[in-house]
Amino acid sequence: MKHKIAFKPIVLSIALSILLITTAVFFARHHNSILSINTDFLQQKITEPEGPSPQIVQSARNQIGKTLRYDPAYTKLTYPMGDVPISKGVCTDVIIRALRDQNIDLQELVHQDMSSNFSVYPKRWGLKQPDTNIDHRRVPNLITYFTRQGWVVQDTNYQAGDIVTWELKGNRPHIGIVSDRKIGDRPLIIHNIGSGTREDDVLYRYTITGHFRLPVQ
Repeated sequence: MKHKIAFKPIVLSIALSILLITTAVFFARHHNSILSINTDFLQQKITEPEGPSPQIVQSARNQIGKTLRYDPAYTKLTYPMGDVPISKGVCTDVIIRALRDQNIDLQELVHQDMSSNFSVYPKRWGLKQPDTNIDHRRVPNLITYFTRQGWVVQDTNYQAGDIVTWELKGNRPHIGIVSDRKIGDRPLIIHNIGSGTREDDVLYRYTITGHFRLPVQ
């Protein structure tokens, strides 16, 4: 009986060792696969622009390393030229800040247009009147404003400085600025999709819902 009792821990120890070894092998293979995918992505060659970047692109790129997180909280803003701290923001703030460097204040412009034409703007938030704190920070409102200003581009020739909107999973709208850097024939996008302002290869990753180009300044 004593021998049988002593035998059980040995069997359990061997079984546990086999399980640990099998698990380690599985995760090692899985980890190597991930590393291979990441390496392939990093090895993609980014083509740099031959000349200086358009001002809107450079202004958006200047936000990289400054806007470090995504924060959709409703915030009381000054008006006009109101903004949340540069360290945070949402996708629309990338566009708002970039255009302000060109003396285009979307907060003021959207508010003025909504005040005169409130009925043509989306009603999905239940507002009964314009709100200078949030209206210009909502993608559907920017789509409406850009369309009303005649900024719509009908083709798929994406140029540096163009503004693109998408629909993400869960019917979530998104917006970004076309970069003058490319991977192959795909321009990168400067945007904030959850971890601060970045420059990513995402133009065709989501469903495109709008393509806009500012008039020549």
